[in-house]
Amino acid sequence: MSNQLSANKISSNPKYAELVSKRSTFAWSLSVLVLAIYYGFILIIAFAPKFLATPLFEGSVTTIGFPLGVGVILSAIALTGIYVYRANGEFDDLTKDLIEGSK
Repeated sequence: MSNQLSANKISSNPKYAELVSKRSTFAWSLSVLVLAIYYGFILIIAFAPKFLATPLFEGSVTTIGFPLGVGVILSAIALTGIYVYRANGEFDDLTKDLIEGSK
């Protein structure tokens, strides 16, 4: 019964609504960005394969596709890091305030 009271107290707290709103907006924004990057790369593969096959410079064996592919992977790692940084900072602070306010 005590857990139910705490859950109701937390969910009625305005800071809870703020946390849910900020976290959801941020997560959806990053999700859209990741999908745009991945699908953008796939669309380039599908509709402009000759562009990806273009050498980086004259006489080069490496094509434009390689650094773009690495960029897709690195962008996913970077965006994950950005989410973790914000989650461990702002979101954790809001969660801590919620927990302390519900005691």
